[in-house]
Amino acid sequence: MTTRYAHPMLLLGLTLPTMLVGCQTYQPRPLKPSEHIEAWLARSVEDTSLLAFVESLDEHTPHSSFDTSDGIDLHEAERVALFYNPDLRLARLQAGVDAADAEHAGLWDDPALDLDALRLTDDGNDPWIVGGSLSFTIPISGRLRAERQRADANARAALARVAEAEWNTRIELRHAWHEWSAAHLRAQRTRALLESITTLAQSTAKLAEAGEIPATQAVLFEIERVSRQQTLSRHTANAMLAQQRLMALMGLSPDVGITLTPSISPDHSEQQPEIDRIIEQHPKLIRLRDEYAVSEATLLREIRAQYPDLTIGPAYESDRSDSRIGLVAGIPLPILNSNKQGIARARAERELARGAYETTLETHLSTLSSAQDLAEISRLLRIELETTLAPLVDKQLQDAQQLLELGESDALVLLESLRHAGLTADELIDARLQEARAITELESHIGPSTDGTPSDEPATSEVHE
Repeated sequence: MTTRYAHPMLLLGLTLPTMLVGCQTYQPRPLKPSEHIEAWLARSVEDTSLLAFVESLDEHTPHSSFDTSDGIDLHEAERVALFYNPDLRLARLQAGVDAADAEHAGLWDDPALDLDALRLTDDGNDPWIVGGSLSFTIPISGRLRAERQRADANARAALARVAEAEWNTRIELRHAWHEWSAAHLRAQRTRALLESITTLAQSTAKLAEAGEIPATQAVLFEIERVSRQQTLSRHTANAMLAQQRLMALMGLSPDVGITLTPSISPDHSEQQPEIDRIIEQHPKLIRLRDEYAVSEATLLREIRAQYPDLTIGPAYESDRSDSRIGLVAGIPLPILNSNKQGIARARAERELARGAYETTLETHLSTLSSAQDLAEISRLLRIELETTLAPLVDKQLQDAQQLLELGESDALVLLESLRHAGLTADELIDARLQEARAITELESHIGPSTDGTPSDEPATSEVHE
């Protein structure tokens, strides 16, 4: 009995170890939300990993500094966001998926082992008919090389998407920073104005009790004080909400004890943007060019897929006492299918990618011109407000205070002057905020500065947890 089953059992015994050699094992990695929350709450701007990351960035920007002892300014906040921002973490993880795909793309197909075992119904000395073949797929079509090229192009496009996400995060952070700074400055200005009005309200109340001014005038000061107190509460709440948004963009918890330095005075470049540099280096256009390269590589892969690959390998057969050895080969005939659907779809996707790049280029250059005009208009309006209205209001307030001290002016004149001073201060903050918005929008169209991290590469492809 043992002799009869020798051939099939021997082949099966040789086959199983070969099948298991290249297999990987599975290891679960369960989620641990409590540990992650603890790590998130422990994030700090003094973290050694963050400092090492910032140091690597500063190799591209030698004139920058990262000193959090005097508070966090906008440029330092951008570096923190590049390290901790949750959306950037996901973008880098996705790039890691594409990189892993590229690392193992274009591998040969596994060989196929075919076994046949038949036993004659009538017993004999050797009732078994055993056959087997081992076939390999030889990629003569060039399909695997095209697959590797496409995977590499897709990995480059993923890195371009990370670089674009980093730039968009920096722009979003700048907008949020300016909004918070404006709310913070409004609260500061209102608090200072409230202190002045409170002092005047107390003084006028005493004067009204002494009968030196009508009680109705004293009530007006008290009404103004209560109104300014409500305004201060509103500005303080807005500043708090804006700061929480900043902390979220930086990937930090709201309870992290850091001091932010307000600023709504971005640098205004007088130089004309270089169109050629924008076309070549803007992250969005780089990403679209890389995605077009992916569509080209996809079409090449589909073209190669229509050509057949050769399947060839040795074969063995034992028919009772007769043994045979030979060669088996096969090749598909590209007559009916020829991957027509895949090729047609790839051609259409290439045209879509071309259209996406060209229409985005048109829109980008068009909105760039509008952004330049808006930035210049905002600058002129801010200058006009600073040089004309603001000085007049300041002078009026000083004159009213001096006349009131001399007893030659009505208290209501001073109250009205204080109101105008408050309104003008608000208008000046709004003008600076509008200019900051316009300049940031212009910067978003121009792209990252050439003296910083190259815009066609992400600041890092590593994921920081």
